[in-house]
Amino acid sequence: MARRPAPTRRGLTALAAGLAVLSACAPGAPDPAKLDLGAGPPVAGTVKTGALRDYILTFVSYGGLFQEGQEKAAVEPFAAESGAEMLGDGPTDQAKLQAQVRWDNVSWDIVDTDGVFAAANCGTLFQPLDPAIVDTSKIPEDLRINACSIPAMSYGYVLAYNTRKYGANPPTGWRDFFDTARFPGKRSIVGTPGDAAPGPMEAALIADGVAPDALYPLDMDRALRKMSTIRGDTVFWTTGAQAQQLLESGEVDMSMIWSGRAYGAVRNGAPYAVQWNQFFPVFDAVSVPKNARSPKASMAFINYYLGARQQARLTELTSYSPIHVDAAPRLDPLAASFLTTTPEKKRLAVRIDLGWWAANLDTAIKRYNDWLSGGR
Repeated sequence: MARRPAPTRRGLTALAAGLAVLSACAPGAPDPAKLDLGAGPPVAGTVKTGALRDYILTFVSYGGLFQEGQEKAAVEPFAAESGAEMLGDGPTDQAKLQAQVRWDNVSWDIVDTDGVFAAANCGTLFQPLDPAIVDTSKIPEDLRINACSIPAMSYGYVLAYNTRKYGANPPTGWRDFFDTARFPGKRSIVGTPGDAAPGPMEAALIADGVAPDALYPLDMDRALRKMSTIRGDTVFWTTGAQAQQLLESGEVDMSMIWSGRAYGAVRNGAPYAVQWNQFFPVFDAVSVPKNARSPKASMAFINYYLGARQQARLTELTSYSPIHVDAAPRLDPLAASFLTTTPEKKRLAVRIDLGWWAANLDTAIKRYNDWLSGGR
């Protein structure tokens, strides 16, 4: 997901004033200290019936099909069981979130945001999740993000290729993606200004001979030099919808693309397949902002969101992979083939070092943005 530019002081001031007006007009909230979520350890996917009857919570995500799926799979049933009034907002705006936390006037209670951004801001924009409220025992170890977040779902950054053009000799990994002599044709990669995320630089280093288990710390100079070798054959996309359209129109022959968008293109009849070898597992994160009005209520929703039933339904509605180990979505063969959390897929995945990205996010954004602008 795209990272938004930092807000200006003038923008922060105006936003804070607006939030204060909204807060003054809001109905009185219940006392969070008196919230009773029941006795005993938490169980993912459950909430005490009627426990949040007097609460109003705002869930924020990226809109579109994904947020619609989240609402149907988790938000609406949580409201029915807990009694909370659930409001929706979006798309997630990192600058707006920063302003709310900075001015201690937070109107968002649960936020779905980029996984790297969530990791980089644990303890500053987001608060640690209480293990007495949120049961994370059913999240696979490799998908446990940090103390402040749980994964919203799992998907992959994958290599999609045109089966009509490369069917007899398909690419087998990122080395082939960067080999325009053996595999001629247009490529597409993400080119969102002001953004950087795991995937492109790792793929470039693998293509340049770096072993997948020796990628970190990333040699960004080397990665960007390798990416420059295919710049003339590259079409840049800035949204998932655009990335999918490039496949459906046949404008590119290979794409470094989110698996959900590749699935959408194939489902719509585009003659493409995914090479899963060396794919990069990625995910959004669900967190509670610092200074949220009722952290315990927000965390009760996150615990509910993690349920096997909720996660299975989310996958059925969106094609994204569940992050509860016991989730069993009912899928057709095509959708099932795009799950990224199966043992078979995990054996093909390249591990992303989320800690490195969290520590180096601002530098990576600057370097990638400079490269997109024509630098090296």
